[in-house]
Amino acid sequence: MNTLTQSIARNSFSLGVFSIFTVGLIALTYVLTQQRIIEQVRAYEVKALNEIIPEEQHDNDLLSTLVMVDDLPLLGLDGQHKAYIAFDQSTPIAAILPVWAPDGYNGRISLLVGIRNNGELAAVRVITHRETPGLGDAIDTKVSDWIHQFEGLSLDNTESHAWAVKKDGGQFDQFTGATITPRAIVTAVQRSLVYFRAHRETLFAEGNKQLQARGKETH
Repeated sequence: MNTLTQSIARNSFSLGVFSIFTVGLIALTYVLTQQRIIEQVRAYEVKALNEIIPEEQHDNDLLSTLVMVDDLPLLGLDGQHKAYIAFDQSTPIAAILPVWAPDGYNGRISLLVGIRNNGELAAVRVITHRETPGLGDAIDTKVSDWIHQFEGLSLDNTESHAWAVKKDGGQFDQFTGATITPRAIVTAVQRSLVYFRAHRETLFAEGNKQLQARGKETH
């Protein structure tokens, strides 16, 4: 075996050992941190849901009482997503719907819309967006309180023409230099209320089935 062949073999062996060590280290790190990551994700989800329906207003586990929804025309979804149902003493309190506004300035805006049993909005929260910092990002509660103006509104107490930004003749403020983003949010929230009105009974009935099933599991 000449010197060049010996060098190639030695380097290949070293590279193989290094690769095995790296893969093993990554696998070990994944195993050791997997449960912590799962717990952190769950804690974040619980916090987000409890911002919409505070935990003192319901007595069930929201993450475990969910209904899969799939609606493009009203919720803007491209497939099945989780809706969470809140109960208190088995009485339906609210539903938290996943809603997409596809027409944001920089694309889709993902929302969670909490709607009480009586059809009033509990809260709206933006989950993900790519709106322009300093202009469209005022939809985020970390930037402004704009999103809070939906709370308490419903299809019954707000005229249909009012579901628009003021520039379009509605009652919702637009942002200076950014109308497209609030317009997209207002439209998406109104559509979600229409969806809830049409599917309210089904959402709570399906949620109640899971609630009852979990009750039997714990007895």
